[in-house]
Amino acid sequence: MKRQLHIIYYGKVQGVGFRLTATQIAKATGVCGWIKNLSDGRVELVLEAEETVIKEFLKKINQSFSYYIRDYELEWSGATGEFKEFKIEY
Repeated sequence: MKRQLHIIYYGKVQGVGFRLTATQIAKATGVCGWIKNLSDGRVELVLEAEETVIKEFLKKINQSFSYYIRDYELEWSGATGEFKEFKIEY
C-alpha cells in the first residue's frame, strides 16, 4: 500500500550533500516526491511510495547522514498520487 511521509530533518543537514544524496537514493529506490532546504537550516521532504520502500529510503539516509542529523519529525498519511518523480525544490 502506498503511503506519503512528510519529514523534517534538524541538525547540520545543509551544505553536506543531503539533497543530492536523497535524490540519488530516491531514484534508486523508486520514491517520488521532493526535498528542499528551509531558511532556518532544516531540510524538508515529502515522499510517496510503498511503506517498505520509504522505510528503506529512511534507513539509507540515516546511514549516510547520522553524524549530521540531530533530530527529525515524521508525519505519515495516505498517498495522493500527485508525484511522478523525485526532485529538488527551491
